Amino acid sequence: MTGYASVQSVSQGAASSGQEASTRIGLEIRSVNSRFLDIGFKISEELRHTEPAMRELLTGAFKRGKLELRAFVAQTDASALKTPQAAWMAQLAQVQAAVRAALPNARELGVGDILRMASNDNIGAGHGDDYALACVALCQEAIAALKDSRAREGARLAQTLVDRLHTLRALAQQAAPLVPLLVEQQRKKFLERWREAMALGEGVATPEAAQDRALTEATSFAIRIDVAEELNRLAVHLDEIERLLQQGGELGKRLDFLIQELHREANTLGSKSTTMELTRISVDMKVLIEQMREQVQNIE
Repeated sequence: MTGYASVQSVSQGAASSGQEASTRIGLEIRSVNSRFLDIGFKISEELRHTEPAMRELLTGAFKRGKLELRAFVAQTDASALKTPQAAWMAQLAQVQAAVRAALPNARELGVGDILRMASNDNIGAGHGDDYALACVALCQEAIAALKDSRAREGARLAQTLVDRLHTLRALAQQAAPLVPLLVEQQRKKFLERWREAMALGEGVATPEAAQDRALTEATSFAIRIDVAEELNRLAVHLDEIERLLQQGGELGKRLDFLIQELHREANTLGSKSTTMELTRISVDMKVLIEQMREQVQNIE
């Protein structure tokens, strides 16, 4: 089921330059349709250690869908330029000297390199635990928002399914009276053939035997094309689907099974068809059921 949620938190602190700084943690969750639960993460390094906790929250909250969680940390202050601390630069100089002693061809760090490293070092320095708590709290907030979004879409999907259920019931009502009419028409054809055989005197033993044979064939034909059982099962499945939609909850897998059963009954109805009208009804049913199957795969 598709959905989107975006949350963020901002905390204030002191920048290394003495000016006020703010740290922003942003978190987004995107959800698209999938029969199974598939979770992906795009997380900045400062928050990488929070992935197991957030994965546990997501697996506990959702059963279906392809989810992508994106989390990042950004820090800004009144000045766009980060001023490295003297102790940090002294340590960096020692590290650079050690590297160049081992690798004489290594180039020296430029001002731009140092400023970028200082900026990355300031973000998350000494705040790992605080960021973890904030990130997990944001994840819980985003999950609640995503659930609300998916619930609204689920209500729309449920209404779409109910509309198709009503159409399937109407088609079943059209099919029900066709079979008795077909049986009666075929019975009349068999009896007409019997009368023609009697008139031509085609060597039939007795009129009674010929009539019994005609009625037997008519009965056999009626049994072959009888779809009352299929229509009854179809009605039961439709009632169960509507009951589940009204009940709510985690219905996806149960609805999958019922849709398969609906498709089976519609196929049998088509295989027993002896008229274009009944074939048309079967085809229309299968089109509706296939549309329902695609929608049901989006329901958790």
